Amino acid sequence: MSGTSGSVQTYQRQADRARRDELILSHLPLVKHVIGRLLGDLPAGADAENLEGAGVLGLVEAAAKFDPSRNAQFKTFAYPRVRGAIVDELRRNSPLPQHVHARVAAVRRAAQSLPQPVTVEALAEATGLTPDEVTDALAAERVGRVVSWDRAAEAGGAEPATDGDAAHEAVERWETLQQLSDAIEALPPVERLAVTLYYREDLRLKEMTEVMGLSPSRISRILTKATFELGELLRVRLGRGVVRIG
Repeated sequence: MSGTSGSVQTYQRQADRARRDELILSHLPLVKHVIGRLLGDLPAGADAENLEGAGVLGLVEAAAKFDPSRNAQFKTFAYPRVRGAIVDELRRNSPLPQHVHARVAAVRRAAQSLPQPVTVEALAEATGLTPDEVTDALAAERVGRVVSWDRAAEAGGAEPATDGDAAHEAVERWETLQQLSDAIEALPPVERLAVTLYYREDLRLKEMTEVMGLSPSRISRILTKATFELGELLRVRLGRGVVRIG
């Protein structure tokens, strides 16, 4: 009897390993897709091979932790973990130059002193930087403050939500989505198109260049400006902490 039980356990382990291997192999293109969506934010000299390796490790970890019984798509589960691993690697191996740190600090100070909602143009006027330099500083700050998905989840997900909590969160999400949709529609045409292609159509920056006729760096700046100002607007409208968009 114990031999049969051991055989079943061995078979189950082998089946689980085969399932994980299949998830990893079939989703390797996801790693390149995530890097392609981040490419415009990468500083000069960033090692793409190291970033790809980190993304694959994030994918392997996601496959090991994935529970198919929860009826979630693996791509949805894996995406933030892959992205978090890539950004963590970027932070470790691509330190920001001193002048970028100085600009980030200046923008942060100005943002705290300006009336809300803060705009990129207001930050440029307050700091003496150009709008492009402000958006580059905002992009650098975003990369600098991102932590891996697992650490964020462990910090915030210890207690299960009650039915009342879940209903309240659902209402808040609906309200945020309604406000976000209205705010996106009010964006200038170029910014609205960039946000739509990036967040709704899930295009990579290289693919967006073909649609918009702009360079990846220009599109990245447009996205940084739009997402920052959308977040500021939602924060004021909803009366909450900073809303992270993407």
